[in-house]
Amino acid sequence: MNKLWEVTWEGELPASPQAVWASITKHSDGYLWPIEYEPRVGGAERGLTQGGGTVTAWEPERRFATRTRPEQERDGLNEIVFELEPLGDVTYVRYTHRAEIPEADYDVQLAMCRAHTTFYMHSLGQHACHFAGRAAAYAAADVEGSLSDVLRGLGVPDGAVVGDRVTLTPAGEAPIDGVIDYASATMFGVRGADVLFRVYGRDTWGWPVGVTSHRFANGSEEA
Repeated sequence: MNKLWEVTWEGELPASPQAVWASITKHSDGYLWPIEYEPRVGGAERGLTQGGGTVTAWEPERRFATRTRPEQERDGLNEIVFELEPLGDVTYVRYTHRAEIPEADYDVQLAMCRAHTTFYMHSLGQHACHFAGRAAAYAAADVEGSLSDVLRGLGVPDGAVVGDRVTLTPAGEAPIDGVIDYASATMFGVRGADVLFRVYGRDTWGWPVGVTSHRFANGSEEA
């Protein structure tokens, strides 16, 4: 049996509605993972959910929503809604995620979703502010060990906090010089001159630690 959750987030992101909209709808590879949306109500979503979905709201720089096709999604409903409001040089975002989850996994999945959502929204703001209009080469891997083990292996000093400069040494990639832009008990992020590097401490919930890099090409396109 499935249960329905609703996870919400709202707050200011340090970028214009135009930049935030472009990050959500065109450049998700820069902060999340590669997703394609046909730019219209009724357009197809590919990559967000396993079975694909349908765009249900497309009001540029104001409102975007997509939901699964129930006959194709493994567990049932999965729906996200973004509402954007301009506030001077920043954008106030209201985000809602509704999903059906098997009852046996509900508490763990809900806790994971809340932690991931907060990190994803922060990363969205980082992309829209620092890398607006830029696509990314996306890479992801699961890593054995705890979050602290992984950070230590990357060269992050014990006690490092947001704002500290670090040099990461991910296996198989060039070193990353950057600033810690996010650090919590379960999530960690570094922003470099041409990269966002993210570590997801999913070991907290019994899953492998996830590591992603979003490397941006030189130059940019109009957002």
